[in-house]
Amino acid sequence: MNALFDRLWEQAMPKAMQPRTRRRARDLATGLLNCAGKRTISGLLCGAGRQFADWSAAYRLFSQQRVDPQRLLDVSLRQTIDMLPDDELIVAHLDDTLIRKTGRKIPGTKWRRDPLGPPFHTNFIWGQRFVQFSVACPDSEGSCRARAIPVTFTHAPSPVKPRKEAPAGQWEAYHSSLTASKVTRVGREGLTQLRDRVDQAGGAGRHMIVSVDGSYTNKEIVKYLPERTTLVGRIRKDAKLYRPADGQPPTGRRRVYGERLPTPEQLRRDEAIAWQSVKGFAAGREHTFDVKIISPVKWRSAGGNQTLQLIIIRPLGYRLSNTSKILYRQPAYLICNDLEHSIERILQAYLWRWEIEVNFREQKTLMGCGQAQVRNERSAETVPQFVTGVYSLLMVAADRLRRQGVLTHLCRAKWYPRKHGDRWTTGDICNRFRAEEYTRYLGWSFSDFVARDHQRRTAKKQANPAISALINMRY
Repeated sequence: MNALFDRLWEQAMPKAMQPRTRRRARDLATGLLNCAGKRTISGLLCGAGRQFADWSAAYRLFSQQRVDPQRLLDVSLRQTIDMLPDDELIVAHLDDTLIRKTGRKIPGTKWRRDPLGPPFHTNFIWGQRFVQFSVACPDSEGSCRARAIPVTFTHAPSPVKPRKEAPAGQWEAYHSSLTASKVTRVGREGLTQLRDRVDQAGGAGRHMIVSVDGSYTNKEIVKYLPERTTLVGRIRKDAKLYRPADGQPPTGRRRVYGERLPTPEQLRRDEAIAWQSVKGFAAGREHTFDVKIISPVKWRSAGGNQTLQLIIIRPLGYRLSNTSKILYRQPAYLICNDLEHSIERILQAYLWRWEIEVNFREQKTLMGCGQAQVRNERSAETVPQFVTGVYSLLMVAADRLRRQGVLTHLCRAKWYPRKHGDRWTTGDICNRFRAEEYTRYLGWSFSDFVARDHQRRTAKKQANPAISALINMRY
């Protein structure tokens, strides 16, 4: 894995970069994956074994922008598109996340609503906001499991509000920048840039499906979609939808909206509209979903030039075990501007959207995104992007090795349950990376303590307790 990671890393580094800068950035990436504590800059230096050298150059690497994390994400995008079949649609996910901070002088921080707060009370947290795009990398064709690979991580701060006695020019600049910094505007610009990057990365001419949640299903996104792009997003159950206009008046303005349709909730309860059965992969296995499709429809938030279809999903209602609570208890109402592709592909693209939430969790908890204690304006933006870029390259390297059939588990504890067919977790991938890194420096043969069948007795005899304890150290 380390050899493939190094090759991907070299593709992301420009040829004009100084060798010492290239080596320093690679050391920080290694320290990020080896670090067992907080992922601060000093923690990364300790993880790379550079704690006894001058540390100021590591901080200048980000404050003076000597490394561009976006190049790491560009390599991940090219590799992900290369792993997809030629006739496979490109499925992307869009969402934003908050990184909690404590310092009041960190650039880009602000009081924001806590998305994890209870629904009956609005909580606020102090943090930074980032907008991310991830591209789905499915295991096979059809309804299957997919892993999301981050390809964009954009800082979306809000402007600082001027004082009351500030000049009128400052207030005008504030209001204009406030509109430009809206998360939906940042998402719209990022979607246009992603479409261009996909074309440059080998996806020219291929259709792209973007799945979003309800906060991005609005006029700002739907009305300004780039070419060859389909949007699948949730809408409210009381949204106002219309039929396309049938006839046109002999004089006057052309009609766009026809008769008013019932609300999505009323359409779900309408027995005259039949349910269709569609298969999709979600929550670890394939399920059968009951859906209703109402097409074509018009939505004022999407503008008159967009012809849409409404997809209503009946609550699935299943249990992971006999004693667990019922999941998927609420219906879902989706809007889509694609009337050509099958409902199976559109539904599966939306079901894969959960993977971007998995990305956020792993970037923050396992990779320590946002834990760096930096106050420089450039560093506050670049360090989280650097962490995301390293995480993205690691996921790409692991997925390529999995497709080649050469990715094997390390020896696990005796009480660890045997699982067949489950995908590699990010913890497993990091353990494998650290194992190869340790064996390279300690002179151990990797095959001495790793076997293809980790339950074999020979592997237990050959395992070194100290090395195994270091490798399997949990984050």
